[in-house]
Amino acid sequence: MDTTLHADMLPVVRRSRFDRRQTLEEYLSTADVVKMEEIGLGVTRPRRAYLAPGGLVDRMAWKTIKPGFHSGYWESYKSEIAAYELDKLLGLDMIPPTVERQVRGDVGAAIMWVGPIKSFRDLGGPPSPPADKLTAWNRQIVRAKMFDNLICNIDPNLGNWLVDPSWNLILIDHTRSFTTKQDIVHEMTRVDRELWERMQALTVEELVPVVAKWIGNREIRAIIARRDRMQAVIDKLVAAKGEAAVFVSHVDSRPK
Repeated sequence: MDTTLHADMLPVVRRSRFDRRQTLEEYLSTADVVKMEEIGLGVTRPRRAYLAPGGLVDRMAWKTIKPGFHSGYWESYKSEIAAYELDKLLGLDMIPPTVERQVRGDVGAAIMWVGPIKSFRDLGGPPSPPADKLTAWNRQIVRAKMFDNLICNIDPNLGNWLVDPSWNLILIDHTRSFTTKQDIVHEMTRVDRELWERMQALTVEELVPVVAKWIGNREIRAIIARRDRMQAVIDKLVAAKGEAAVFVSHVDSRPK
């Protein structure tokens, strides 16, 4: 299996750059777009936008899907921004900087583009990290599934889960998330304690200033409803297996 990582792939951000979120967000919001081209990947048909040379970022993914039903699914570019803002609130650190902006008369989501990465699809399925990265990698998988369940991301396919050379997991394409459905997308067998504690603490009052610009009140309440459904599943797991078998270590084992 080819595990070489190539620079020109999909939108990601290196974990070491997350401390510059605000600067990157501001740049993505205002940088001049000098060229636009089709990516040719994904059902949501994102485009690659090239930015003026010499800036913080040379490219971004550009999505202009207006809120509504498309091919039988509710989709919206605003869901991309809501996912990023919730990622920040929860300290997930898996979604690239994403902002709303206007380009050539269209309003959409601008998503930071950095490499090198490969998708799970490129790698023929979920990759196997080296032994020294295994614990941290497994924890990231658990956290990503918890996040997908919370936002009801019904499209977590292998092309939307990405890995960089340091074995950081990156999540993209959330246009079909944040509906009023209460489905649990992934089967839950393990739980990251730190992330779960943050999810447990969520309230409608806390979520409104973070995501109300991007999703409606019913969709915000659905986040809490899905969280409560996750709680019921977790309670059953703990009752059957015990906490030690369910919860991943609270120690931060993220790849450096």
